[in-house]
Parts: sequence; C-alpha cells; structure tokens
Amino acid sequence: MKVLVVIPARYASTRFPGKPLALLGGKPIVEHVWERTRAVSDVSRVVVATDDDRIMKAVEAFGGEAMMTSTAHRSGTDRCGEVLQRLENEGRDFDVVVNVQGDEPFVAPSQIETLVECFSREDVDIATLRTSIATLAELQSPNNVKVVAGADGCALYFSRQPIPYRRDENPDAWLDHASYYKHVGIYAFRSQTLKEVCRLSPGVLEQCEKLEQLRWLEAGYAIWLKDTAHANVGIDTPDDLLQAERILSENAYKSE
Repeated sequence: MKVLVVIPARYASTRFPGKPLALLGGKPIVEHVWERTRAVSDVSRVVVATDDDRIMKAVEAFGGEAMMTSTAHRSGTDRCGEVLQRLENEGRDFDVVVNVQGDEPFVAPSQIETLVECFSREDVDIATLRTSIATLAELQSPNNVKVVAGADGCALYFSRQPIPYRRDENPDAWLDHASYYKHVGIYAFRSQTLKEVCRLSPGVLEQCEKLEQLRWLEAGYAIWLKDTAHANVGIDTPDDLLQAERILSENAYKSE
C-alpha cells in the first residue's frame, strides 16, 4: 500500500499568523510535525502543502519536501487534494492519503499507523481518530469537537456541543453515566475518495457547526473511527505554544 502524508501549513491564521514557523524547542512547529510523520515506516512520501513562500523555504531548509498550493483553498483537505492531483499528473500513484495538520507537533506516529491499517478493509474510504473525554471542561468546550459512533464503528455525528445529550440528568454528572469522545482531527482517505470529497459543496450541517467532516457525512460517506490514547495538543494561539513548550521541556508527551 502506497501512503502519502500531506501536512497542510497555512501562514495566514487569524488567531496566530505564521504559526507553522513559530519556534517550539528551537524548531519550527511544522518541522516537529514533519519529523513525526517521517517516523512512520509505512509512509511512502511526506509533503508539506503551503500557500506561503516563507513556509516553503523553511521546510526545504530542514530537508523536507514542500509544495506551493492555491491560496483559494477552503480547508486543509482541499490542499491535500491538490497535492495528490499534481503528483498523479506526474505519474505518482498513492492508495491512501493522510492529512496531518501543520499545527500538531505532538502527533504520534502510532496514530498514523492506526489509520493506515484501517484500509486493509476494502469498505473503508475515510478514517479518523477519537479519544476519551475525562473532564467536564473538555466536554463543555466548543473548541473540542465531540463525536458519537454507531455499532459498526462509523461516526454518526460530530458536534461542538456535548453529545449524546443526557435528557434526565444534570450536565455536571454526564461523565458519570456515559462515555464521551473527542475527535482527533487526523484524517485518512482512499485517494479516489479524497478527490470526490474535494468536489463537494458545503452542506447545511457543516455551515451550522463549521466542521467540514459533516459535509462528508451529509453526502453519504462513512467515516470510520479508531480509538487513540493520545489527545494531541494542537497549537491555535500563542498561549497554546507556551503550553507546548512546557510539555516539551517536561518530556511530558510520549512520542510513540
């Protein structure tokens, strides 16, 4: 199985402009992501997909591969789709494409391996990860996307609100009566499926929740879920970067 990992890295973040180049432990955030994805033995190629020459030069400086992509893309998924299409135009074929965001410096290689393993089943077209929610703060925060699954292991819905809703219980006690899961936003696609979802227009659900995976569900695609013990630490703000520095300095985050 040929696996392509694409790391979308956009410069113009509203809350943290230039964050892929912000230094974490003396290295750009995007370099941490690249190193961890390169540690996966089953990956054939890793490409940083960017829209800014500064990021491209930084990636090339640390020995990575970068590709300049359109500034018009609505999401990292669209950026992944462009990279795949351009590589296919060069005669390079891949079975699976994994989307690892460029602001996830603590992504574990084992997470990527878990997703790639899903595609040993012919009926899997999209796969992603979830992890258990342990605190009320996590459950109630709209920044943590929650997910519920069916008996077949596929996602039923993603929401910024706590789901499922426990109608007859105090919300403060919900964690005592049900299991809740947070979505970990690493995606893997069969190549043909990635090209298909990149052609979809945003649906009603996505416009409500601002979650692109709802576009795929609304269009009828099954999204397979796998469990991970790693919650990951994404960097969206300068405060997140300070937290990441503390984690790195304390060696508090496992890299397996």
